[in-house]
Amino acid sequence: MSMSDEEFFQQFETQTLPLEQWDHRAHLRVAYLYLSRLTFEEALMSVSSGIRAYNAAQNIRDTPTGGYHETMTQAWLHLVHVTMSEFGPMENSDQFLTAQAQLLSKRALLFFYSRDRIMSAEAKKTFVTPDLAPLPKSSKVRQTRNEAEANANHSSPSLSYS
Repeated sequence: MSMSDEEFFQQFETQTLPLEQWDHRAHLRVAYLYLSRLTFEEALMSVSSGIRAYNAAQNIRDTPTGGYHETMTQAWLHLVHVTMSEFGPMENSDQFLTAQAQLLSKRALLFFYSRDRIMSAEAKKTFVTPDLAPLPKSSKVRQTRNEAEANANHSSPSLSYS
């Protein structure tokens, strides 16, 4: 069994997650955990800065073929966001990723991007839009876990007429 979401999140944010555990699934867990707590825009800023900080702490250099990739980061965050919007969050990130196994295929972005476009220097440096198909959209509104808890804790007074 993998570590709890709280332990994983704490290790990521403090850049102490062992490098051998920093794989595709870990990137998706990071996306899920930030999206569970923040709006998409806030999560995007946190994921981007968090990955850059983690990479720096682990001495992962930005090279033409390695390190931080802006388009991949934004596109994967978008796919996790849409999946959470459509299917809802689960008890934890592992359950979510097990239930939404389509996200575990690293090649999924190739449905939207040609290899040349996603692997371009421009795509690594800045977000580029897909050239094969648009990223999916959801018509459903997704609440962060914090918003859902706030709404659940805000009980409206009941009116009584006697």
